[in-house]
Amino acid sequence: MAGFDVVEIHAAHGYLLHQFLSPFSNKRTDGYGGSFENRTRFLGQVVTRVREVIPDDAPLFVRLSATDWIPGAWSLEDSTRLAGDLKLHGVDLIDVSSGGIAANAEIPLERGYQVPFSRHIRDNADILTAAVGLITDVDQAEDVVASGDADLVFLGRAFLRDPYWPLRAQATLMHEVYVPAPYRSAFATSR
Repeated sequence: MAGFDVVEIHAAHGYLLHQFLSPFSNKRTDGYGGSFENRTRFLGQVVTRVREVIPDDAPLFVRLSATDWIPGAWSLEDSTRLAGDLKLHGVDLIDVSSGGIAANAEIPLERGYQVPFSRHIRDNADILTAAVGLITDVDQAEDVVASGDADLVFLGRAFLRDPYWPLRAQATLMHEVYVPAPYRSAFATSR
C-alpha cells in the first residue's frame, strides 16, 4: 500500500534474522535452533508471509551475510543452500554481503572482497544476486555485472560520497548523459 516497487528482507549483519541463522549466536534448543533447518525456519516463515502480502510481480530480495568470517559459524555453503531454499519460497534475488555477527571476525577488507560470494551463490543456487562491498568506481561495477559475478551491484557509501555517481556512471558507460536543467551546473563543476 505504500507504493514500493521492491521489498528487501534484511537477514544479515547481526540483525535479528541473522542471529537465528548463525550458530555463533543461535543457542536455542527449540524448533528454531540447532540444525540448519531449524535455524533457517524463522526467515522462511518471514519470507512466506511477506510474499503472501506483496503483489505477485513485486520483486522480493533477501540480504544475507554470506559468511560470518568465523570458523564453525555461518558459512558460504550455508548461504548457498539457504538461497536455493529461498528461491523456492518466492525470493527473486539474494543481496550478498558478509559479517556483522561478531566484533572479532577477521574480515579482509579490500576492493570487491565480497564479489566472489555473490558469484558462488549465483552459480550454485541458480538465483539472481547483487554484489556489495567496496565497489566504488564505474568500471569496477560494470565489470562485476559484465563478468557474471552478479546480476546487480548495490552501492551505498559511494552514493553518500558522490550523489552524482549514477550520472557519472551513465556518462562513462554511454558517453552521454541527460542531466535535468536544475542540476546541470552542479554536475558540470563536480566532474
